[in-house]
Amino acid sequence: MFVGIDIGTFETKGVLVDETGAVLAEARRRHEISTPAPGRVEHDPETVWWGDLVHVADALMRHPRAGEVAGIGVSAIGPCVVAADEDLRPLRPAILYGVDTRASAQIETLTRRLGEDEILRRSGNTLTSQSAGPKIAWIKDEEPDVWRAARWFMTSQSWLVAKLTGEVVIDHGTAGYFHPLYDFRRGRWDVAGCEDFIEERRLPRIAWGDRIAGAVTPAAAAETGLPEGVPVVVGTTDSPAEAVGSGVVGSGDLMAMYGSSGYFIRVGETPAAADGLWAAPFVFEGTYVLAAGTSTAGTATRWLADLLALTDQADDVTFARLLELADASEPGARGVLALPHFAGERTPFQDPLSRAAIVGVGLEHTRADVARAVLEGVGHSIAEAILTFRRAGQELSRVVAIGGATKNPHIVGTVSAVTGLRQEVADTAGAAYGDAFLAALGVGAVDRPSDVGRWVGTRAAVEPDRQGRDVLQRDHEDFVELYRSLAPLQHRRTR
Repeated sequence: MFVGIDIGTFETKGVLVDETGAVLAEARRRHEISTPAPGRVEHDPETVWWGDLVHVADALMRHPRAGEVAGIGVSAIGPCVVAADEDLRPLRPAILYGVDTRASAQIETLTRRLGEDEILRRSGNTLTSQSAGPKIAWIKDEEPDVWRAARWFMTSQSWLVAKLTGEVVIDHGTAGYFHPLYDFRRGRWDVAGCEDFIEERRLPRIAWGDRIAGAVTPAAAAETGLPEGVPVVVGTTDSPAEAVGSGVVGSGDLMAMYGSSGYFIRVGETPAAADGLWAAPFVFEGTYVLAAGTSTAGTATRWLADLLALTDQADDVTFARLLELADASEPGARGVLALPHFAGERTPFQDPLSRAAIVGVGLEHTRADVARAVLEGVGHSIAEAILTFRRAGQELSRVVAIGGATKNPHIVGTVSAVTGLRQEVADTAGAAYGDAFLAALGVGAVDRPSDVGRWVGTRAAVEPDRQGRDVLQRDHEDFVELYRSLAPLQHRRTR
């Protein structure tokens, strides 16, 4: 038996899986983000991450076969920054991934200091809100007492694995987002030019995500109910774990994750950098990814449901109401167009100051048109991110869609209509399922990454809709022009 636990932006999920890939037990726990100031998004590691892990692990360990657990995998949102002391106590709330845009000044400073070409050579990326290095610099600049007291600067799953095993380790894939502190092609830390805010000894050791980090300690076993001494793999962030859990491990495969935000991973066999995309190692030795991300997807639908007074205590009722309302409109939302940049935007614009807009509304329009426009706007945002791969010359041999928003035909359908791509919707339990597979691989219960194909199936496929394709492709051109036209005004109003 294998345990996988994934901490997401708004929910933690765990699964208990046998050696054939069958899920025998699941457990979930909801949580919230903290937004203490504009551009700042945080979690409390102890109450959210560890508290959720304890809750979910305890629930899974009530299964009759829990005593057969042979390996554990953990993933979490990232790249986050956790400043912790020698005893792994967090010294401040964790700074989340690219949705947290607080380090804009540090990005500018480091880019001037090192030079964009050197950063790109070293990291395979330029600096953006997705970069963890500038966030460490922000702590040094804005909270010097915390910075001085910190023994470790870690990420989410590395902190959780350390809590479970006592081993401070980070996977290559997540270390690859600590730009400009990681040498992408040599696969090691390189803090040259950044010594004023980080020393290599304060960063975790680096290993591949499917390798064993250590074993569950007696203290962690007592707190979580997980068996003492069971191996724990190094793990990775939620998105690569989602890719593994959806069977995206082959060269040319693209994972399209429709979650609270959008995230997209294309797997390859050689390190490559491309303008507008993030380059990083993947989970397994000798594999690499180019990745993209949007800032809002499912969070926009939640905002929309609240705005239109559709919210019910049961999420499935809320979103059924939203879909029913949007169905009353038509493709193109009768001329209403939405830019869903509620928290800025990542790929391809990399613009933390962009904000949402709804245009083209007249007295003739209804709540249904607004609902349809926002859902299609999320689809346009995701489509633009996926098109960035194509512009970079990256072949997409297979597209696998996962996440809660795959149940929304107006979002997923817009993406296929605009890109012309067929999407397979994976039948998977998500990142936690990928974690369980990594645990099985780490202890030798499966032989190779491609064996995940025996675990994962497909529950649906989304084809480009000929009827709505023309109008949605025209709308997409206007979508990009809308962003570019509004950007100067948005920047003045949000600085």
